[in-house]
Formats: sequence, structure tokens, C-alpha cells
Amino acid sequence: MNPNPAIATVRSCAESLNRDCFCRTLNLARLREQLESEPSLRGMMTNITQTRPNLFSSTVVFISQEVQQQISAAIATIERVAALPGYQIQALSRADASAQHDFGPLGACMGYDFHLSANGPQLIEINTNAGGLLLNVALARAQEACCLEMDWAFPSSARRDTLKKNIFDMFAAEWQLQRGTEPWRTMVIVDDAPQAQYLAPEFELFRQLFNQYGIHATIADPSELLWQNGRLMHQNMAVDMVYNRLTDFYLTEPIHQSLRQAHEADAVVLTPHPRAHALLADKRNLIALSQNELLLAWGASAADRKILSDSVPVTRLVTPERAEELWAQRRQLFFKPVAGYGAKAAYRGDKLTRRVWSEILKSDFVAQALVPPSGRMIEVDGVQTDLKFDIRAYSYASQVQLLAARMYAGQTTNFRTQGGGFAPVIVVPSATLATGSC
Repeated sequence: MNPNPAIATVRSCAESLNRDCFCRTLNLARLREQLESEPSLRGMMTNITQTRPNLFSSTVVFISQEVQQQISAAIATIERVAALPGYQIQALSRADASAQHDFGPLGACMGYDFHLSANGPQLIEINTNAGGLLLNVALARAQEACCLEMDWAFPSSARRDTLKKNIFDMFAAEWQLQRGTEPWRTMVIVDDAPQAQYLAPEFELFRQLFNQYGIHATIADPSELLWQNGRLMHQNMAVDMVYNRLTDFYLTEPIHQSLRQAHEADAVVLTPHPRAHALLADKRNLIALSQNELLLAWGASAADRKILSDSVPVTRLVTPERAEELWAQRRQLFFKPVAGYGAKAAYRGDKLTRRVWSEILKSDFVAQALVPPSGRMIEVDGVQTDLKFDIRAYSYASQVQLLAARMYAGQTTNFRTQGGGFAPVIVVPSATLATGSC
């Protein structure tokens, strides 16, 4: 039971708004302005509308101020614990050789995904190349109050106006951590077949952002990178820094060898990098983060262990020895590959077939205590529709930069649900209680 009635009231206010507010807050003309802020970006909105119709939701998701604070505390705690020597020894001992290098950068564009429960936000997974940050910045700046009663939810855009600068400063900090005061001139945004990626529009937004601050930025497939004479080259240009969107987290595939060689030779600043994945995003880390005795042995404080106990669902490694036990408990579990991403090959236990279970047992999976996602009622073509959502916290150096929601129907997050997609997160402050906004 929550001992603070005021906190419980704020939480129920957010839940009520998610259930009863059907406002459409997205101003499409304003979103076009945000996405097409320079001539080279013209046509992006049309392209998104035609090829990615469910990328953006037309509404927002509400959370309480308490939940916001709990998310921030959980992220700071995880990164503090991840710096403990015992934690790092375990995490790096099972990682590829490429993760053993520590050149200084922390890893840009971290993403922490949460489901909301009666006990507060619950960490579902950690991502080292979380997509959607700049898309959600544009989306946040394209919202407007739908009625006078909701004016409180859309304050001055002063903070949102600084977000792009903060994102650039994040990459500048990564550069300085590895290169100090050396001049930073070039950046390449790298992904496999970048123009075919679902979030490809975001690559253009990043390219424009870097160019705006005087950094020559391009977008490339890794096959276009060459390792020559101790330098990483792209289109006859030496590459200073790479914004890495690859999901080959340890750069083991042959097509990624030029980038791996440059990284291991300290010839390029790579962010996010294999070490960040090993320390944070490998899902086996969720096992350690949910084991109080292990955290105690590593020297985690009582306060940090309490925060992790409250925010990280119990997670176990799937092994043949545990197969019978985990199968019996499957309805209360969610199964994920240790190096998975984007909900690929992730399964709710109550949906498992024996065939899929046999495949899981042959692979590297973890089983996490199931935390059902929260719901958001919206109107789609005049019909009230109940969608699910999770909360993604984009962060850098333990500080949350932006909260966004992903709304969907089905077993896992996707961008195929009509009315779903990315949605801004509105934090309900205690002050709203006096206004009767709920």
C-alpha cells in the first residue's frame, strides 16, 4: 500500500487521463515544420506518411511525477552499479574481445524501456543504440493543447528548444572523452542498408544536426567504409567519428570488419560501442541487476539494491537444467534472446508452443518475470480503442534527456498498429490536482 495519499492521487490522475482523455494533440503542420527544418529535408513528412503511417501517434501518454522520478533514479542506479569492478568483471568475461577496449566514451543514445505497474516502473530492457530520439524531439515540439482544461500539459517550449543542442553536446562529449581538444571534423552515421531501415528518416535528422554545428556528416552502409593506412575512410574522406546504429553489437560480421579494425586501433571514435553493449544492454545483465545477494557481494549500497529490487523484474538464464521449471512457470514469464533487439524473437510465455520452446532451449535466452504493459484508450476513426504502451527513457551519463512512449497492439512493441507509434510523454505534476484537470 502506498503510504502517501497525495502520490497515489497523482498516479491515479495519470491513469485516469490515459483512460478518459481522447484528445488529438498532434499538429501535423507543425510536425512537418519540425521535420523539414532545412531544404535538404523537404518531403520527409510525405515520405513518412506514405511509407510509415504508424510511426507517430496523434495523442500523448500521461505518467505521474513520481513515476518520472522513479525512472530517473533507476537509470542512475543501474549505471552506478555497472561501474562496480565485480559487475564489470562478470559482464566483460562473457563478451567479445571488441568489448574489452575502453577508450573513454560512455555510449551515446542510451535507451531504457519500462512497463508501468502498480509497484512503479519496471525495467524491461536496455538498448545501446535506441532509435527515435530526434524523431521524438520533433514530435514533442509539434503538440498543442486540445482544450483549455489541458493547457497545463503543454508548458513553454523553452526546454524542448534546447533538446537538439543537448543531443549534439552528447556527441561532442563522447569526442572529448576520447580525443580531448583535438578538432572534430567528420561524422558518419552507419547502419546496414540505411535507407531501408524503418527509422531511416532519423538518420537524415542527425546528418542535418551535425552539419548545423559544423561537422561534415554523411550516412553510410558499412560496406562503404575502408580501413586504409591506419585510417577509416568513407568516400575518400577520413572519418573522425561514427554514430553506430548497427545491431551486430560486437562487429563480428565480415562486412563490419573495417569498422571493427578502426575501433580496436583507436583510429575512430565509435559510439555507442561494444563495451557499452556488454556492460548494459546484454540481457544477462538483468539477471545480475535483479539478484540482491550478488549486488551486495559486489559492494552495491543498500539504497541502490532497494531501487533495483523495486524496478528490475527477476530475470533468470534459460538452461536445459531449468527447462522443466521454466516451462511450468511460463505463463508468468517473458522470454528474450540475450543479444536481441526490437522485440525480435521475444515471446510471452503464455503464447509459447512446444516447437518454439525447443528452439529457445537451443539458443541463449533469459526468462524475465512478466510485467504486462499499461493501457491507453484512444479514438481510431471514431472508435474507442485500447492500446498498450511502454515508456522509453533516452539518456546520457545517467541523466534522462527525453521520455517517449511507444503505443501498440499485440504481443510486443511495433509500428504496425493504427493509432499507435511514438507518442510524447506528459508528466502530471502535483499542481494539477488543484485544477480538477483529471
